[in-house]
Amino acid sequence: MNWDDESAPVTTGDGDRLVEAAADGEDRAVEAALRPKDLGEFVGQERVREQLDLVLKAARARGATADHVLLSGAPGLGKTTLSMIIAAEMGAPIRITSGPAIQHAGDLAAILSSLTEGEVLFLDEIHRMSRPAEEMLYMAMEDFRVDVIVGKGPGATAIPLELPPFTLVGATTRAGLLPPPLRDRFGFTGHMEFYAPLELQRVIHRSARLLDVEMEEAGAAEIAGRSRGTPRIANRLLRRVRDYAQVKADGVVTQEIAAQALQVYEVDARGLDRLDRAVLGALLKLFGGGPVGLSTLAVAVGEERETVEEVAEPFLVREGLLARTPRGRVATPAAWAHLGLTPPGQGSTGPGQQGLFDR
Repeated sequence: MNWDDESAPVTTGDGDRLVEAAADGEDRAVEAALRPKDLGEFVGQERVREQLDLVLKAARARGATADHVLLSGAPGLGKTTLSMIIAAEMGAPIRITSGPAIQHAGDLAAILSSLTEGEVLFLDEIHRMSRPAEEMLYMAMEDFRVDVIVGKGPGATAIPLELPPFTLVGATTRAGLLPPPLRDRFGFTGHMEFYAPLELQRVIHRSARLLDVEMEEAGAAEIAGRSRGTPRIANRLLRRVRDYAQVKADGVVTQEIAAQALQVYEVDARGLDRLDRAVLGALLKLFGGGPVGLSTLAVAVGEERETVEEVAEPFLVREGLLARTPRGRVATPAAWAHLGLTPPGQGSTGPGQQGLFDR
C-alpha cells in the first residue's frame, strides 16, 4: 500500500494499462483510503524506513524541523506516502505541489512565503522544475530566505524575504537529472527499491482487509508475482481480481481465481501485458531475436517509438527478457523460453530467420 501520486513523464496511448505504474484518477481515490499513516504501518523499504525513522526522532528530540528529504525511485513505490508520513510523524501540515507546476521563480516564491513554521512542502517530480525556480530554492533550503525582485531593468530591486523553517521533501523518478548543488542541500536521501514478492503479499493482504476482500495466501501470492515489484500495481490488480471473484465466483480470492482473472485482463505470470508481449513477439518472430532498431520494432508493433522505449522496454530489460545494444534491441534466452519459442539454430527456420540468399 505504498504508492505515489506522481504522473508518468511520457504520455502515451496506453494510459489504461493495468501494469502502468503511474496513478490515474481511480488510483488516487482508492489510495487516499489505503495509505499507511505512520512508519510502523509502511510495508517494505526497510533501510529507508529505518534511516528516516532516526532522522525524524532526532528532529523531534531537538524540537527542530526535520532535515530536507530527497526520495528517488520508480513511480508507485511510496514516495508520496512517505512524504505524508513525514508530516504526520512531525505533527506538521503538508503542502503538495510538483515540479512541472512551478515554471517561474515567482510561483515558488508565492508557495514558500505562505508556509508556516515546521510545515512540510512536498515537491513531486522535482527534476522538472524550471531553472530560475531551482536557483531560488537553493537559498530557501539553506538559509530559509528568498530574494524577491521588484521592478525591471536597472531599477530592479531585490527585497530579502525571511522564511520560517520548513522541511522540503523532494521526489524524483530520475535522480540523475538533479544538479549537484540541489542534491547537496538535502540532509537525507533515500532510494526506493522495487518490492520483493513476499513484501507485496503483505501489501495485498492489508489492502484486502481494508477493502473487505476475502483473500487466501495463494491468491495473494499469485497477484504479487504479477505486480512488477510495485505496490500501486499490486493494489490495482487486486481490485480487478476482486471484481472477477465477485462476479464469477463466491467472492473469495484463491490462486485459481486470481490466475483466471488476470488472464482475462491479459497480465501473464511474469507481469507482462499485451504491449510487452507484442514487443517481444515481434522481436522474436519477425526479427529472429534481433538485433533490430527501435524505430523498426515500434513500426512492427504499431506503436510510437516513445511508447516502446519508455513504457515497454524498461520492465523487459529489468526482467532480463530484452537487451539494449549499440546495434539494436536483442532478445535474451529467457524471452524465447517465456513465449515458448525455439531460438534460431535450435530448430526449424521460422519467420525472420531466413538464410542469407532466401527471398
